[in-house]
Formats: sequence, structure tokens, C-alpha cells
Amino acid sequence: MSQPLQNNICESHLFERLYKKHAKNLHDFLYYKFGDQRNPEDKVQEAFIKLWQNCKKVTPDKAKSYLFTTANNLMLNAVAHEKVVLKYQKIPKKQTTLETPQFVLEEKEYHVKLQKAISNLTEAQRVAFLMNRVEGKRFKEIAELLGISVKAVEKRIYGALKKLRHDIEEL
Repeated sequence: MSQPLQNNICESHLFERLYKKHAKNLHDFLYYKFGDQRNPEDKVQEAFIKLWQNCKKVTPDKAKSYLFTTANNLMLNAVAHEKVVLKYQKIPKKQTTLETPQFVLEEKEYHVKLQKAISNLTEAQRVAFLMNRVEGKRFKEIAELLGISVKAVEKRIYGALKKLRHDIEEL
């Protein structure tokens, strides 16, 4: 007497047998059809995941065609997505700002003033100030790097801020 036919593949030993039987062929099919750039290994895994998620709906005799169709559709979706990304990248981006031209001009002028004021600081003040405000280092770190006391770092940065406020009225 023959074994009764399974009406789904939700048993782990049956699913494992399907994986061992079809995974390599499915990978090769995807690799030959689409190449290696779109990760055929990932699509094989995704196809088997979808098969497991729908195991109650798929009979063992339809499992192979389900896997190959699903994997092929996953790859076609990846190709379509890449086309959309490439098309979007070709569209020139508009460089718009919400600021008025006067604001942009004032911002540039301010930046020039700030750079000039920073260059007028003493070297010791400039180094300590930039390490603190640009690099985000703490007073203790700056003191260790420069080989001076924390108090000296505080004094240099305080002096730099005082001089910058004097040189740039807007601060």
C-alpha cells in the first residue's frame, strides 16, 4: 500500500529535504540568469522563507515551481528597484534654500569675519579654541594634549572668546 500524499510541506523534515534538493539548482538558475551583483544567495534564502511562510498553501509537488517562480520574481523586483534608483539619480537635484539672498550673503560675510577674527588670535588661543569648539575636546583632554594645566586651557579659551566678541560685534 502506498504512503498517503502530503497536502502541504509544513513538516520540518520535508522542508529540509526540499531545501537540500533544490537550493543549489535555484542558486545556479538565479546566478546564470541575473549574475552575481544582485546576491542570488539572498534571493534563494528569501524564496525558501516565503515557501515556509506559505507552507500550508503549497503542496510538495508544486514546491519546486513555487520556489523558482518566487526567486525569479524577487530578482525581477530587485532589478526594477535598481532601475528606479538609477533613474532617480539621473534627475538633477534642485539646489533651493528657504533663506533669502540677503541672508545667504550676510552669512557668507559673517563667516569671512569669523575666519579673520580666528586668524587674529594668538596661536595658543587659536589652538585651544579650535580644539574645544571645532573638535569638541574637553578642557582636560586639551590640557593633556598640549601638556599644560586645565586652568591654562580655560584661560586661553576665555581669552579667545573675549577677543572674538570684540572683533565681531554680532557675537
